[in-house]
Amino acid sequence: MIYLDYNASTPVDPSVAEVIRPHIEKHYGNPSSSHAMGRAGREAVDRARTQVARMLNASPDEIIFTSGGTEANNHAVKGVAYARQGRGKHIITSTVEHPAVTNPCKFLERIGFEVTYVGVDSTGMVDPEEIVEAIEPTTILISIMHAQNEVGTIQPIAEIAEIAREAGILMHTDAAQSCGKIEVDVKALGVDLLTVAGHKMFAPKGIGALYIRNGVKIEPLHHGAGHEAGRRAGTEPVALIAGLGAAARLAVDHPIHDHVRALRDRLHLGLKNKVGEDAVLLGHPKRRLPNTLSIGFKGRIGADILAKCPELAASTGAACHAAERKRSAVLAAMDVPEETAFGAIRFSLGRYNTEQEIDRAVEMLAVAVQQCAPSGS
Repeated sequence: MIYLDYNASTPVDPSVAEVIRPHIEKHYGNPSSSHAMGRAGREAVDRARTQVARMLNASPDEIIFTSGGTEANNHAVKGVAYARQGRGKHIITSTVEHPAVTNPCKFLERIGFEVTYVGVDSTGMVDPEEIVEAIEPTTILISIMHAQNEVGTIQPIAEIAEIAREAGILMHTDAAQSCGKIEVDVKALGVDLLTVAGHKMFAPKGIGALYIRNGVKIEPLHHGAGHEAGRRAGTEPVALIAGLGAAARLAVDHPIHDHVRALRDRLHLGLKNKVGEDAVLLGHPKRRLPNTLSIGFKGRIGADILAKCPELAASTGAACHAAERKRSAVLAAMDVPEETAFGAIRFSLGRYNTEQEIDRAVEMLAVAVQQCAPSGS
């Protein structure tokens, strides 16, 4: 199997697994306990908090651990909404957010909040001027993702955060796809809240983090015994947290930006040479994740292409069944023509891919695309 679906999930890096193992096999005490077994767990949690903070250029006390990116996004969006509803009930987000942001927004709409969904251009980019125009006196939160998960477009978060700050509005960004792939510096971005997802950066599933800038008060989603400085109740899953910390250290000490960018460009060039103009780049041509290549194969169906490449793991950008063909919400928001959107495939590369795999993938895809060509072409 040639795995080109790292944006969906990554394997657990062996160095991360080594850090996790002792906390499964030996150090099983409750990290809130004062005895030696508990202290071992507490030390691991504190170490991981420092490692995640280092990755984000944050302070350790600004990091809370969650069950993943979905919970972190929910905590950010709902937590701000509940805490600040006395100031206003208006939220701004975009039409290309992950469902872990859009669905909490839709929930809040059902209970009396207002949400403005700003559009994007044909590359999937949000225009900061549209954010300015969307702001109302009752706006309490702006949530725009750092990097789009389907096409990889990197949003102008620092510019949007400055707009939010000048208006006295909190700024959240979902950085689930960017952490571990590009530099994510909360001070440079200027955000108040930021989401991290472990299984997108070589840590296990079931663990994530939320950065909450010091001084920002939001309502907890989980109420209980006061864990995570009272911000997220529940006994900490030490093994998973230790794994996230190890993955954060790996991202800082052994970055993969140049490696995956070279492989991504090799894949893109190979497909252009083999397929020609029928391989259309989706997303921003420059401001996108170094590991992500989204291609719309004109006149084809992405799922049909992948079905002819059983050794290749990648994701399609449209739901195409016998009874229905539907562009993804992201491609629809970008106004990608159906002829191209139905043939969309997202290739997302990672730490373990090789040039040989990329060359094999190009050959397989070129044959599959030809076999799926419309009749008469």
